[in-house]
Amino acid sequence: MWDTPSVVLVTGIMAVGKSTVSELLARRLPRAVHLRGDVFRRMVVRGREEMTATPSEEAWRQLRLRYDLAASAADTYAAAGFTVVCQDVILGPELAAMVDRIRHRPLAVVVLAPRPEVVAVRERDRPKKGYGDWPVADLDAGFRADTPRIGLWLDTSDQTPEQTVTEILTRAWVEGRIG
Repeated sequence: MWDTPSVVLVTGIMAVGKSTVSELLARRLPRAVHLRGDVFRRMVVRGREEMTATPSEEAWRQLRLRYDLAASAADTYAAAGFTVVCQDVILGPELAAMVDRIRHRPLAVVVLAPRPEVVAVRERDRPKKGYGDWPVADLDAGFRADTPRIGLWLDTSDQTPEQTVTEILTRAWVEGRIG
């Protein structure tokens, strides 16, 4: 399946390893693109509204625009013959909506879900800070309560990024396939 143009959607809360795992996964595939959904957020240089624990309507609008753009780019790359590893923070009901946005099939969804205490350490130790005053445990609890169990959910707490990629390569098309 990995040699067929497809889309692999990788998600989870901030600091779970999405960027690292997605890059490693794309590098292990024969013809692949690593699409970072966050790049569309960073393109907004004036008027950007950030997602927070209490987001504004404009922040929600911009987040959904970012998802629309990422889905469109993923579909376009897949139509051109690439396997697309698309990663972003997609939580709650937005995960099902993102699955609907991506038209290309086959599609696999992979949710990285290490324990919150592991995420807190990763956030503390990385140069990029995403949480601000948003407690990791709070975001994780909401994520687990509100996100539908779509795709392959992996507790990567005790795995290296390479081990996670190997698990994705082994299990994604069996347990994470959509449609």
